[in-house]
Amino acid sequence: MTAFVSAAPSYCGRFGVAVLLVVLADFLFYGQPAGITVFLFAILIAAAVVAVHPAAFSDRRLWIKPTALLVALLPLAENVSALSVSIALAALAVFALSLSGRLRHSLARISGQIALFGLAAPFRFVGDFIRWRRAARRFGRRRIRLAAIAVWVMPLTLGAVFLALFGAANPVIEYWLSLIDLLKLLDLIQITRIAFWLFVLACVWAFLRPRLPRFRQRGSRPNNPLAGAQPATNPQRHVVEDIVFGKAAILRALIVFNVLFALQTGLDATYLWGGVALPDGLSYAAYAHRGAYPLIVTALLAAGFVLAALRPGSETSGDPLIRRLVYAWVAQNIMLVISSILRLDLYVGIYALTYWRIAAFVWMGLVASGLALIIARIALGKSNEWLFSANLLTLSLTLYACCFINFAALIANYNVDHSLEMTGQGISLDAWYLRSLGPGAFPALDRFLDHQSRAANNSVFRELAGRRGSDEDWYRTVQENWRAWSFRDWRLLRYLDSKGSLVLPQPSQPSLPGR
Repeated sequence: MTAFVSAAPSYCGRFGVAVLLVVLADFLFYGQPAGITVFLFAILIAAAVVAVHPAAFSDRRLWIKPTALLVALLPLAENVSALSVSIALAALAVFALSLSGRLRHSLARISGQIALFGLAAPFRFVGDFIRWRRAARRFGRRRIRLAAIAVWVMPLTLGAVFLALFGAANPVIEYWLSLIDLLKLLDLIQITRIAFWLFVLACVWAFLRPRLPRFRQRGSRPNNPLAGAQPATNPQRHVVEDIVFGKAAILRALIVFNVLFALQTGLDATYLWGGVALPDGLSYAAYAHRGAYPLIVTALLAAGFVLAALRPGSETSGDPLIRRLVYAWVAQNIMLVISSILRLDLYVGIYALTYWRIAAFVWMGLVASGLALIIARIALGKSNEWLFSANLLTLSLTLYACCFINFAALIANYNVDHSLEMTGQGISLDAWYLRSLGPGAFPALDRFLDHQSRAANNSVFRELAGRRGSDEDWYRTVQENWRAWSFRDWRLLRYLDSKGSLVLPQPSQPSLPGR
C-alpha cells in the first residue's frame, strides 16, 4: 500500500496521458467513420505505453518489440474489421505486458495472460482509483472531499443571482449575458459522449498500467497435521479407471474406431472421389450438406480421445501397437476433414458462397492442421502444452492472413462467375445479397450489370442498377472524410475512378405500325 501511495506522481502522469488519449479519441472517432484513425490511435497508445515505462529504454532489444507490434497492426491499415481490431488489441496487450516485465515466455501462457488482461481491462481504472483513495485516506494524503465541493454551492448560487441582477441593471452586462447561449452549452453535455470518454479512459488505462488479476489458490493449510494423513486417492476408483480407461480398453477402442472410420472413408472415396451414382432420392448437394459439419465434430471428438488416451508418460503412450493404431486413426480423421472440405465445395458449387461457408473452409483447414500436429506431438514426444502452443500459433497466423483477404470481393466474384446468368448453368445470382456485402462487391456487381445490360432490360435490373449508383454516392461521401481511409478503400476508389459512372440502358421503344 505504501508503494502505491509513493508512486502517486507516476500515477498522475499516467492519468494525464490517459486524458490526452481520450481527447484524441474524441477527435478521431466520436461521430466519425472508422478507418486509418484506428491504426493511428493504436500507434499513439503504443507510444504512450513506451513513455510511461522509461525503464524499458535500457533494453538493447527494445526495437524488436515495436517492430513486432507494427507488423501486428498492419491489418488495421489494410481494413478495419472486428478481426483486425481484435488482433491489434491482443498485440497491444502483449506489448504493454512485455514492457512492464510481466509477460510469460510460453505461447500457451501468453494466450492465458491476454484473456485475463481482456477480462480485467474494463475494471482496472476503477480498481486503481478505489485503492488510491483508500491509500490516501490511510496515510493522510490530500484528497478531494465532498465537503470541499459543498462549500462552493452557496457562493456560486448567490453569485449567479447577483450577476442576474447586475444584468438587469446594467445594459453592458446584459449584452454580455445575451451572448451566452445556455442551450448550446447544454448541447455540449451529451450522455453518450461522456460514456464514450469513460469507455476510452478505462481502455487506455489498462494499457498504461498493465496488471493481471491475482487469484488466491484454495487448498489445505500447511499447519494442518491431518492433511498429510488423508489418503490422496481412492484405490477402488483407480481399479475402475484401469478397467474402463486402461491399456486394454484403449487398444480395443482404437481397433473399433479404425474399422468404423475406414467404413466412412470408403463411402466418401466411392461417392465423392469415385463419382459413383448415389442411391435414388439422394442428391450430391444433400450428401455434401449433411456430412460437412458432423464430420468435423467427429474429428474433434477423436482428437480429444487421442489426447486423453496418449498422455505423455502414460503406459499407453509407450505401446508400439497403440501408437500405430493412433497414427492410422488420426490419418483417417484427416481424410474425413478433407472429405468434409470436398463436400462443402460441392455444396458451394450448387448453392453459392457465403461468409459462413468461407468460415467453414477455414475452420476445417485448422482442424486438419490440428490433427497433423497431434501426430507430430506423439511422434516427437512433446507435451500437451507444446501442442496447444503450436495450434495457437497456427490459428494466429491464419487469422492474421485473413485480415488481408477481401472476403466480400471473393464471395461476390465467385457467385457472379458461377451464376446461371453468366454461365448458363447453376442457380440464379442473388444480386441483393451481393449488394448487402458492401462496397467490396462493387466490381463483381458491375460485371454482372454490364453483362445483363446486353442480355436483358427489365425493371429488376434497372432497380438494381439504380441502387448500385446510390450506394456508390454514399460510399464516396463517406470516403471524403480522411478518417475513413484505408488501403482497401483506396484501391476500390481507384477502380471506381477508372470505371466512371454506371450508364443505364434506355428502355426499348415500341415499333410503329407500318414500319
